[in-house]
Amino acid sequence: MQPTPRIRRTAQNTQHTYTLSRRLHNVKTYPVRSPQGATILLYGHENGVTVVWRGGKRLKTPKPAAPEKQNGGSSSDVVMIIDSDDEAPAASKPFVDKPEFEDTPTANTNALPDIIQTLDLSLGSAALHLAVLPMPHCSSEDAAWNGAQILREKLVFAVACANSDVYLITLPLTPPSHESKARPELRQNLLAGNAGQGLWGETVTLLGGQSRPCDGVAITLVKPNTGSRSRSTERRASQPATRAIVAAHSREASGTLRLWDVPLDAKRGNTTRVEPFQAEYLPAPLTSISFNPIHITQLLVVSPSQAVRVYDYTVASLPNEETSEGPFPSQGSWQLSLYPPFARGSATSTARKPIVAAEWIANGHAIMTLLADGQWGIWDIDGASPSSNSGSGLFTKASATLRGSAITAFSVTGHLEGTSPLRNPATQKSPAAPGSGEFVPMTPHTRRDAVAASITGGAEKLVTVRGGISVTRHASSNAAVAGDESAILWLAGADPIVAVIPVITRFWDSQTRRAAGGGVNLWSGSQPTRMIRLLDLSVGLLGERCTGAAGIPKTNRASSSNEDGHDGLPIEVLLQGESRIVVVHETEDTTSLTSRLLGARKKPRAELKAAKAIIAYPNPEKPPSVTFNLSVSQRPGGMLRTRAPVKGVFDSVDEMDVLPSTEAPEESVTGSQPRTTGLLFVGDLDNAADVPDDEELAENRDVDQEIMDIMEIDRELEQMETERERGTKRVFFEEG
Repeated sequence: MQPTPRIRRTAQNTQHTYTLSRRLHNVKTYPVRSPQGATILLYGHENGVTVVWRGGKRLKTPKPAAPEKQNGGSSSDVVMIIDSDDEAPAASKPFVDKPEFEDTPTANTNALPDIIQTLDLSLGSAALHLAVLPMPHCSSEDAAWNGAQILREKLVFAVACANSDVYLITLPLTPPSHESKARPELRQNLLAGNAGQGLWGETVTLLGGQSRPCDGVAITLVKPNTGSRSRSTERRASQPATRAIVAAHSREASGTLRLWDVPLDAKRGNTTRVEPFQAEYLPAPLTSISFNPIHITQLLVVSPSQAVRVYDYTVASLPNEETSEGPFPSQGSWQLSLYPPFARGSATSTARKPIVAAEWIANGHAIMTLLADGQWGIWDIDGASPSSNSGSGLFTKASATLRGSAITAFSVTGHLEGTSPLRNPATQKSPAAPGSGEFVPMTPHTRRDAVAASITGGAEKLVTVRGGISVTRHASSNAAVAGDESAILWLAGADPIVAVIPVITRFWDSQTRRAAGGGVNLWSGSQPTRMIRLLDLSVGLLGERCTGAAGIPKTNRASSSNEDGHDGLPIEVLLQGESRIVVVHETEDTTSLTSRLLGARKKPRAELKAAKAIIAYPNPEKPPSVTFNLSVSQRPGGMLRTRAPVKGVFDSVDEMDVLPSTEAPEESVTGSQPRTTGLLFVGDLDNAADVPDDEELAENRDVDQEIMDIMEIDRELEQMETERERGTKRVFFEEG
């Protein structure tokens, strides 16, 4: 039975919570979908890795086994088998899994893909970190990143375990059938299903050389001719067509970075061992590493107290180095250092802001970083800005020998919403002292700022802030043009701060124009150009702390579009708790201002009713405007007559109109109650406020027309104000 989520709805989003029986350490979305259209998720837990196939075509229900013949059957059904002592028992044939799927995906009323299959790969230790290829998300038919045909049939990912082991694992993309998971040999031996036995079609390669558990791992693919330094032609010919480069960092010594060159031709059931070909000893430990999706030899490393650096393992640290016999030099080189701004402090303080995370964006031509005080920034290292006219950058062919450069200035920068206490800890109210008698209530605002509760002592405690950046790369229909990218920026806490950038290029362009004083174009398209913060995430986490985030691209982009053609978020946000996975779906409130304003128009324009807003030009369909005499004196007959209106800019015709009186009829002179006078219609305002909203009227609003009417009114008022100032002489009196 597959896990089912618990659904919770908030004012902004819908959260689907999966509660697991294991402690989660890391969650990743694999960039290649399975052949039947399922999205593959990987999460590491206390015993290994679990692979989840989500969505796509369902597996067919296994057929029930035929009932066995009972004693007393007919003699014709009896078969006698005579064994000979000379004959050996026939060897059992290996199981060949042939899963069958339904013709079409099963519809889901909750608009959430179901989990169709799961597979546990036991590694004998906790899987602390996972790494997948930095390639765009695509289907299995289009998975040929860097010419690797193996990606069309196999998953390729790396795992760092708590016992200091690092593994490279390959696994079939197709989910195993129910018959495969119910094989008799899996019940006879509890260890038969462990990773490395080959029962699931997997291959496991052990990467040795480290003595302490790794704090992060990254993986990429490389071709044999990339940076080849082998002197032997026979050695190059013997190399496999595709190899994987795995990098991992640990706290060994003061910090160590190791890289392995792993062939992808391992056999099933055999666990091979590979030693690292490079080892870099660092002055300080790292927090994260990631490979460049375009320049596949460049590795981005993050040192939180120092800088973000770019390392190239194919460029020798010493010129004319010819000591290495392998395809790569024995030592790589550091290409670039990116320094964050200085933290706010005393006049003698020279500390820079701690770096929480950094990730490649713009398809490897720029880097986005998140700092501990909530500030984010983009370093444009390769001229990738949407407003940049020059295509030259630091890593172009003209500057391919770049080494040791540094950058400090951001192309664009800003702050996450809700992180002001991190930037101004002195303004945070201190809690009441015990026994003081002062009551400090817990409000939603204080819960939202709980992430800064331990940072009120000063800026030096910003190093305790944890967070990350997750970039989702979408596939492009044109192979010559790079696809869009979405980013998730998050800061951990009791009520985490999670912000989503739907399209990085549009967001970058809008921020550049805003910095130049050009403003932001709210009507620039269906995708929003701003950063969207997700609220009330503690509802789905159920009290657990957020320890990670990832993006799941929507397989059917049309399903995320509103009825008026405007798109919502192109990704689903996956939050990682301590033992829960939460999938967040946005509602219409998280889309752009254009989508929110036009979202009320659910019907074609021809079926809409007339606009209810005041218009600034004569409208023949509306009655002329009238003015009311609000005098307290009673008119004969209990009626209030309206006087002739004064023709103005909003009037077209002058008419007389008679309306029912809003005053009570006169009481008898002999009555005991006194006569009531005044504006009695004011008492009806309370009743008007209790009238429920007309939902049908709100759906039929033509918001486009109303906005144009309001803009016309503003223009008319400005013109009237200008004409009034021209004919008015202003006199100023001075006090004597």
